[in-house]
Amino acid sequence: MKRLQRGGLAFADIHQLVLDSTLPTREALLKLLHLRKADGQWVVGLEANVRAWSHTRWGWLYYPLLWPGLNRVARSIYGRWAERRYERLYACNVCMGGED
Repeated sequence: MKRLQRGGLAFADIHQLVLDSTLPTREALLKLLHLRKADGQWVVGLEANVRAWSHTRWGWLYYPLLWPGLNRVARSIYGRWAERRYERLYACNVCMGGED
């Protein structure tokens, strides 16, 4: 997305991020996409993805995911996908630097 964006997005490496009380937990940041708007408000999950993609030339393809009828299904699918992705990448002792 960094290469595709047309400006307006700043990216942060969650693994290098120094967390403070204004940020969600590292686990929350790894589980779902988080965007912080200019006013400091957080947008999370599917809506964050749609907003991020809106900064690319492909953004128009993602807007229907916010339509009421489609949004319910899209949020469910995104939630399952995000959980599986987190489990696959981070939710094991070996992945998190622990012992077997």
